[in-house]
Amino acid sequence: MKVIKRLTAALLALALCIGLMGSNVHTFTAKAADLVLKVHYHRTDEKYDGWDVWLWEAGKDGAGYPFAKENGEMVATKVITPGTSSVGFIVRTASWTKDVNEDQFIDISEMISGTVHVYIESGVKGYTKKYGDDAVIGVKVSNAGYENGVVTVTMTGEPEDDYNKIFKVKDKNGEIPVSKVAKVSPTVFKLTLSKEFEGAGTYYVTFDNTDYRINIPNVYSTESFETEFTYEGKDLGAAWTKESTTFKVWAPTADELSVNLYKSGDDGSDDRTETLPMKKGEKGVWSVTKTGDLNGTYYTYTVSVGGNTAEVCDPYARTTGANGKRAMVIDLDSTDPEGWEKDKDPNYDMPVNDMIIYELQIRDLSSSNSSGIKNKRRYLGLIETGTKTSNGVASTGLDHIKELGITHLHILPFYDFGSIDENNSLATFNWGYDPVNYNVPEGSFSTEPRKGEVRVKEVKQMVKGLHDNGISVVMDVVYNHVYNGAEFCFNQLVPGYFSRIDDNGRYSNGSGCGNDTASERSMVRKYIVDSVNYWADEYHIDGFRFDLVGLIDTQTINEIIETVHEKHPNVIFYGEGWTMSTDLTKDNVTLTTQVNSREVPKMAFFSDDMRDTLKGSVFSKTSLGYVSGLTGVTDKLTSYYMADPNWTDEPTQMIQYASCHDNNTLIDRITSSTPDASREEQIAMNNLAAAIYHTAQGIPFMQAGEEMLRTKVDADGSFNSNSYNAPDKVNQLKWYDLENEEYMKVFNYYKGLIAFRKAHSALRMSDHAEIVKSMKRLTGTDDNVIAIEISGDANNEISDGIVVIFNPNKSETEVKLPDGSWSICVDKDNAGVKKLGSAKGSVKVPGISAMVLVKGNTGAGKNRAPFVTAALACLGGLLLIAAGVFGFKRSKNKKAD
Repeated sequence: MKVIKRLTAALLALALCIGLMGSNVHTFTAKAADLVLKVHYHRTDEKYDGWDVWLWEAGKDGAGYPFAKENGEMVATKVITPGTSSVGFIVRTASWTKDVNEDQFIDISEMISGTVHVYIESGVKGYTKKYGDDAVIGVKVSNAGYENGVVTVTMTGEPEDDYNKIFKVKDKNGEIPVSKVAKVSPTVFKLTLSKEFEGAGTYYVTFDNTDYRINIPNVYSTESFETEFTYEGKDLGAAWTKESTTFKVWAPTADELSVNLYKSGDDGSDDRTETLPMKKGEKGVWSVTKTGDLNGTYYTYTVSVGGNTAEVCDPYARTTGANGKRAMVIDLDSTDPEGWEKDKDPNYDMPVNDMIIYELQIRDLSSSNSSGIKNKRRYLGLIETGTKTSNGVASTGLDHIKELGITHLHILPFYDFGSIDENNSLATFNWGYDPVNYNVPEGSFSTEPRKGEVRVKEVKQMVKGLHDNGISVVMDVVYNHVYNGAEFCFNQLVPGYFSRIDDNGRYSNGSGCGNDTASERSMVRKYIVDSVNYWADEYHIDGFRFDLVGLIDTQTINEIIETVHEKHPNVIFYGEGWTMSTDLTKDNVTLTTQVNSREVPKMAFFSDDMRDTLKGSVFSKTSLGYVSGLTGVTDKLTSYYMADPNWTDEPTQMIQYASCHDNNTLIDRITSSTPDASREEQIAMNNLAAAIYHTAQGIPFMQAGEEMLRTKVDADGSFNSNSYNAPDKVNQLKWYDLENEEYMKVFNYYKGLIAFRKAHSALRMSDHAEIVKSMKRLTGTDDNVIAIEISGDANNEISDGIVVIFNPNKSETEVKLPDGSWSICVDKDNAGVKKLGSAKGSVKVPGISAMVLVKGNTGAGKNRAPFVTAALACLGGLLLIAAGVFGFKRSKNKKAD
């Protein structure tokens, strides 16, 4: 899902591009006059299981085409749409392992009909093309573009007939007269029209009885289009009252629009009750009002644009029936749980650096039978309490998360996504990075996906239940691409508006998911801003994690943050700031990448610097990291530890982590790269990584289950590094592991690290200058050993100083300590705020371990949540002020007497 600042981004995006890819496999039967593409694929190992070819015609979405044996060769077949001049291809597996790691294109511009054979050798870039005996090769249109009343037509060869008579231009209303034809070269012609194109319609040039679509370069992004059609109203969608419902939809290029009312949300059911014609109004907004109480009524829009008609869902739908085909009119207030009006973020006033984020997929928490959770794979499963493993020794689910001590639960996508059949939701697993309806909760996590109001109610219950248990909710959002660019409702209402499409009609594909969102366009920006605000307002969401935010422009992100913070100043924002290649539709657009972090000061970014330095590159199973034996990186790691990578020096912008849902889990990655290490050593490496990022400046983030050595193992015994569509058995949290002392010790270690971080505010500084002033690296340590002293004057720290020591070497090391008596709170096997031992002068640190020492107050007995500590400090300050004011008044009154 990339030209990148780092190689990692290209492959990372692949891991995140789910749903659209890996499904939708096609086979075709050719007719006599068809143009047929046959792709021949050869592997020297002769292992073809799991491989197919992803094919897409220029400007259209792709699909997987299976290989089948033909005359002893593996061949995939696709019938090509007339007028197509180029077909893109990727040979890949269902999990998107690519044979050659880039998009490639087959030029078929000379083909009229018949068969063209393309031969691909595994691992070799390029292809060999041969014509079938039935191939008809001739002159046709290769490309047609438009600008300022002139259509430029590029041919595959020189036409034989009089060029003044062979071209026609037309739109939905018929032929548009051509006043002049100029021959620029034997294959390029300029057609001057009698009048310019009107608006952003669909136009064609006809040659030899075949229509070729004319590409109009980014007309939607012109100042004139934006000025004429940017709508600022807050009323798009279905606005319900008991007396009536008003439907409004933005579709400035539509010729006709109507709203269809249905009894049910079941797509395909013949239960339409009425069709209401809509009227076009200001800024291209169509509307109609229907009297009566429509709560619970399902609806769609039928739109006609340029001669094409489609029935689509409302982009502003608040809920839908199963699989998101029909929107539903809804009384949102009726879905509020008891006490909803008083519900709020339990960590409302918490500084961002005090937060500890835990990333979780809804199904993973409860799908294992060992979870003890009744509402398995459901929203409601997240808020069940009192659940334990079968032997009763360990808490599971929400109780486990609370005991761990995290503050914010980051939940993988739970808007409506396309990769799971909601009518058979248990059959397929998917992370959900494939948006269909952005403002609708996903139905597969609901107890009743066919009832639109149920999914809304249950998400609100989930959020309130987490809030009631002291946990803030972060929503994972994916605005950078959609499940299917051509079929996305916004793109059907206003063809191609939502996506970046180049002058050749090709979707930009920086995301790796077949399309990139054109966030720089005013109504796309408005849609995204409205969507995020809706989730914050209606569902009380406390934070948003943006998938591939590097594809979204900074103006959009800043507008999101500014508008959300007007009502919800507590809401946090962070995302993946990888630098990617995308075809922007406007000039002078700045994207929300790590290197542009200063342009979005209230957005935090994942630090791949810390991640890869700790454990090795996520895209190599064998490369080492600091904790597993990589040398020569202590200076870099120290900088990252102090929240000072090369793209920001603000600790409020740096997400510190070692693993997330992408790629291997932490213990799997360590195990893969250290095959000769013992199990004990590998667990020690895991714990050392945890100790580093949990005590680092910045915002700590962890993948669910990392605290109990989460592993993802396929049926063949290999580690799964991209489990987006793997079964529950691979992805589920294996709660039964906590019945084993080995796993429980790791859990307690993580719990102790979190408790220590909460107790010591010197680990949570929010100002770069204070970090520089308060932290210094100790000298004289052994090679690869890092020792850092943190001042007791930093950030209202309760102790007189902290020393952290990291020893990745297998051998013990001795480190000289600053003056004074020091209490050990973290060692190789234990972590927390209780004193484990004392040291003075120097301390011996075992191999592959961390040690954290405190001078003075360790925090034992005072392990308040950070926001409570801050609140008490503020209260004390207010009392002092009040005392001063009271004293001043008494003095003044005394003088008056």
